[in-house]
Amino acid sequence: MGIDQVFLGTCTNGRLDDLAIAANILRGKTIHPQTRMVVIPASREVYLEAMRLGYLETFVQAGASVGTPGCGPCIGRHFGVLAPGERALTTMNRNFTGRMGDPTAEIYLGSPATVAATAITGHITDPRNFL
Repeated sequence: MGIDQVFLGTCTNGRLDDLAIAANILRGKTIHPQTRMVVIPASREVYLEAMRLGYLETFVQAGASVGTPGCGPCIGRHFGVLAPGERALTTMNRNFTGRMGDPTAEIYLGSPATVAATAITGHITDPRNFL
């Protein structure tokens, strides 16, 4: 099953250690061409420290889009909202129908490591092969 988008971030899993886990998996790799990756740090402080440590650069080099800190696709408001029938793997803590946009989209929940591994392969992937 292909994944259209992976989402790393929001207040629940956009902490510095979450970004570090994903950046370590993605370092030197490229996101699958059929999968989008959206990264949104939890706060301005996390964003600035992740930038200082090179995590944001790693995400961008891998092909991810990094957004401004705070809320985003997890509430279906902007930047990463799903289209009809799309599938997403996300680190957010809820997967209600329509939560990330269209009510026909499928939302799966996973860890930052699983999201990063899935970004590379394009399907839900056990991250242990990348750790």
